[in-house]
Amino acid sequence: MENLHVYIESLVFASGKPISFSDIKNTLSSYFDTDISKDDILSAIEELKQRYADEAFAFEILEIAGGYQFMTKGSYHPIVGQFLRIESKRKLSRAALETLAIISYKQPITKSQMESIRGVNCDYTVQKLLDMELVEIVGREQGPGRPLLYGTTEKFMDHFGLKDLRELPQLKEFETEVEAIGLIEEE
Repeated sequence: MENLHVYIESLVFASGKPISFSDIKNTLSSYFDTDISKDDILSAIEELKQRYADEAFAFEILEIAGGYQFMTKGSYHPIVGQFLRIESKRKLSRAALETLAIISYKQPITKSQMESIRGVNCDYTVQKLLDMELVEIVGREQGPGRPLLYGTTEKFMDHFGLKDLRELPQLKEFETEVEAIGLIEEE
């Protein structure tokens, strides 16, 4: 079959995990409505492996975990590892985002003030934000025990693309209306 390697290439590329030989064979046979031989498929896979073995490509097709998958070549693992370390630091949990929002709008703020707003202990989250260098200790409050005060860092500004804190979205003031539910006023 002509250009069989291109169809296989598209299947390997589209699969988020190693795609098995049987899945490749079943998909091709179903699509072309004919049985594709094992030898033809293996030959096309070998052709792809040879093409991506060229130094012009930073990735290759490998047979792993019972299937075929595009993988970065070993010589590029250090740069990919660096990217993944940076990327993992960018992802913030919901708790971290909530805590970071409180710090950014209320800074300087103590941990107990954060906890009273969030309603949960913030020790772990604040430590993670400190480790990620998104917040820093900016001083101590003058009250009893002199608790630490936290504020955002330049790295926080870079992470969210802000020039200064005035670029944060404005919090809308909510007015609460006092309503008596279930009470009927008689005239």
